Amino acid sequence: MNEFTEAMRQLAAGVAVVTVREGRDDIGTTVTTFASLSLDPPMAALSLDSAGYLCEVMLRHDRWAVTLLSAGQSVIASRFATPGRPSARLLLAGVPHHRGSRTEAMIIDGGVAALEAETTRVVPGGDHTLFLATVIAVDYIDPSHPPLVRLRGRYRPLT
Repeated sequence: MNEFTEAMRQLAAGVAVVTVREGRDDIGTTVTTFASLSLDPPMAALSLDSAGYLCEVMLRHDRWAVTLLSAGQSVIASRFATPGRPSARLLLAGVPHHRGSRTEAMIIDGGVAALEAETTRVVPGGDHTLFLATVIAVDYIDPSHPPLVRLRGRYRPLT
């Protein structure tokens, strides 16, 4: 592990699952690289590995959803972070979820919040691609749960 990677592992980051609907399939992955970009208009930034399949799909589809996971959802985070994972529908079997009204992307219930977004700009950056997006809907907010964070390579509840 290089020094830059080790240095960035020292920074706690919120854990989210990003999903996009592609025809009959649903694609998703766990990210710790989702952040607020602007309040007026409401915008967010998402960074994805440029070589990943989700990035390829999101370059074709502008609308997507993100669920900000709660502390009790580390198993879901692990499922979506596993290489070679199956369709998001299989990963969410038995997990309460619904489709976003604006994006048709899968939204996981029980997180601390869920948003629907539309990509407005794509910026290449090294081995990642940055998606700048307008937030087109806030699906839900539930501050009764503590958020899930990743710190030093492990999922941890923020207490």
